[in-house]
Amino acid sequence: MVRFGTTLAALGLCIAVAACQSPQQKVASKEDMLTAAGFKFVPANTPQRQAAFQRLPPHKFSRQIKDGRTFYVYPDPTVCVCLYVGDQNAYATYRKNVFQQNLADEQAMTAETMEMNDWDWGPWGGYPMGWYYY
Repeated sequence: MVRFGTTLAALGLCIAVAACQSPQQKVASKEDMLTAAGFKFVPANTPQRQAAFQRLPPHKFSRQIKDGRTFYVYPDPTVCVCLYVGDQNAYATYRKNVFQQNLADEQAMTAETMEMNDWDWGPWGGYPMGWYYY
């Protein structure tokens, strides 16, 4: 029963954290990680680039092959109206950084959840089945 409460508290914390970020903030955070991984910023600032830009799915990676080399393209119509272009190394670095960030977030959430184990539920009518509403 304690695990259920801990899991419920962790889930609530995840939802609260996700609700605090706007879509633009999420995209901007992702773009920072792309740049840190080695992706290059390419603005869609000509009519030809804008036409090609419109054919790509927004906020999704696309794999492109040019001259036998693989590139990954990430279009952003929300924040910068640009492409982020990277090779396989940049994409692998990005994926590794995303994994490490998720792991760090999970560890922080676990630490916060463990703090709740010492909280006094007494004034609230007891835990887990003693919730009283008048």
